[in-house]
Amino acid sequence: MRAVQRVIALLVGGVLRSRLGAAVALAVVVLGIVGAARLVTGPDSRPAVVTQPQRPIDTPSATEADDGLTVDDPSPTPRTSPGAERPEAVARAFATAWLDRNQPAQRWLAALTPRATPDLAERLSGVDPAGVPARRLTGDPVLTTRTADLTEVTLPVDTGTLRLQLVSGHGEWRVAEVDWERS
Repeated sequence: MRAVQRVIALLVGGVLRSRLGAAVALAVVVLGIVGAARLVTGPDSRPAVVTQPQRPIDTPSATEADDGLTVDDPSPTPRTSPGAERPEAVARAFATAWLDRNQPAQRWLAALTPRATPDLAERLSGVDPAGVPARRLTGDPVLTTRTADLTEVTLPVDTGTLRLQLVSGHGEWRVAEVDWERS
């Protein structure tokens, strides 16, 4: 028995030392992994990504593309509780406070906090208002409603555009994100 084991060990050891032997061993390992995966998933398993649509995509117009998405209400109305500020008013008040760069940081943050989400107020704590890249509003807010509880308001400022994302919790609008683009 020991003699057979020694012969097998010598043959395997010699084969694995050559490049051909290493390639054969690697192929056996790969085939073993693929075979085990087939046993686990079964022969009729399909890939997670299907490259062909289940049904043809219909385009209503030959000249306009259609992404296939349908919207029940093409222009949702922002949901606001009775007596609460509309998103445009919240955005204008927030922007006015944001642009007031000559205040101490604590007072600046205190003016922003009533119209900001708690997360945004926390992210703004410690910000130096002197770093605000604009000084004044130069136009009216433009509202782009995404859903009844999510809207984006852009406000022109002297150095670009202030973009605010507002969310509504129980009909009360708060600024969740602030972005600024230089013009």
